[in-house]
Amino acid sequence: MTYRSPLLQLLDERGYIHQVTDAEALDALAAREVVTGYIGFDATAPSLHVGSLVQIMLLRRLQQAGHRPIVLMGGGTSKIGDPSFKDEARKLLTAETINANIASIKRVFESFLTFGDGPADAIMADNADWLDRLEYVPFLREVGQHFSVNRMLSFDSVKLRLDREQSLSFLEFNYMILQGYDFRELSRREGCRLQMGGSDQWGNIVNGIELTRRMDGTEVFGLTTPLITTADGGKMGKTAQGAVWLNADQLGPYDYWQFWRNTADADVAKFLRLFTDLPLDEIARLEGLQGAEINQAKIVLATEATAMLHGREHAEKAKRTAAETFAGGASADLPSLSTGGGISILAALTGLGFCASNGEAKRKIAEGAVRLDDAVVSDPALVVTKGKLSLGKKKHGLLTA
Repeated sequence: MTYRSPLLQLLDERGYIHQVTDAEALDALAAREVVTGYIGFDATAPSLHVGSLVQIMLLRRLQQAGHRPIVLMGGGTSKIGDPSFKDEARKLLTAETINANIASIKRVFESFLTFGDGPADAIMADNADWLDRLEYVPFLREVGQHFSVNRMLSFDSVKLRLDREQSLSFLEFNYMILQGYDFRELSRREGCRLQMGGSDQWGNIVNGIELTRRMDGTEVFGLTTPLITTADGGKMGKTAQGAVWLNADQLGPYDYWQFWRNTADADVAKFLRLFTDLPLDEIARLEGLQGAEINQAKIVLATEATAMLHGREHAEKAKRTAAETFAGGASADLPSLSTGGGISILAALTGLGFCASNGEAKRKIAEGAVRLDDAVVSDPALVVTKGKLSLGKKKHGLLTA
């Protein structure tokens, strides 16, 4: 389909569109007026990770096209946990933990969106403001009548658990009802006409659209993004070292820069379109680089993505640190650890966060993956005082006496 609204043109050319409930009607709406759209984020951890970044960027694109984004924090739904495509129920969190997580997560959005009172300024909402006030029997009478259990059982996110004969609690089963209610509530409160999310949220989004139409007669829309995978078929943001967190106190700018620098060749152009603001013609130029020159594109990706989250100064510093490190030097911007005059190589590896345990550190030494000042370390009983410690090609740190 050829879109005429700048919004859908932008989303289409950068690769964000997977499904739209009524593309023609949404395109016409976005062409004639400011559209308010939202995405929900549950607060199950103190930070979001890179797997959520495509949704954050989707809100950014909405605002760039002149429309109004709502960041909906799941203060209410986090008390249940989204069961979509999960093998088992999430651990239930206390209200205090959820509130602390929300306070921590909020800081990230300020790097990507402009908040304020203008017509296209972003706002942040919390579904606990209405979900916590619901009374059970009135809610069942008013909202429950609009949901078919037969249809809810047909959604892939539910069928996956049932087909595997894995328990799906009544608590979790209610999640899709509450998410649908969120859309209706934001439609009433904020004039919200669009819910966006990942492809795994399609069923939940459709529920909210139908509920809003049945209860209020309001036409609203849904749009999902494709599942973002890496060239090897892996899930975006999942690494052998764990999640790639967005909060700086859980993953520093240098490590974040390195994550993007290590992007596979086949993913560079896609990630430049999704996760940077570079013009498409510049991305096309970078996409055309061949052989070792593709590393230039990876450095641009790493620097632009890091600048967006952590600021240009931190991004350029990470770029310089990497250049100095791989040129054989040692930069003061590398993670560092004081040895107090001497510690074991195992303590150094775990203290810098390169290994999770002494056992893992011993295995890495046995594999020949550990180097001190570029000399391979073979003795797990080695005592070190200072130098540049490296694990593989990606992790480097400074040991100071």
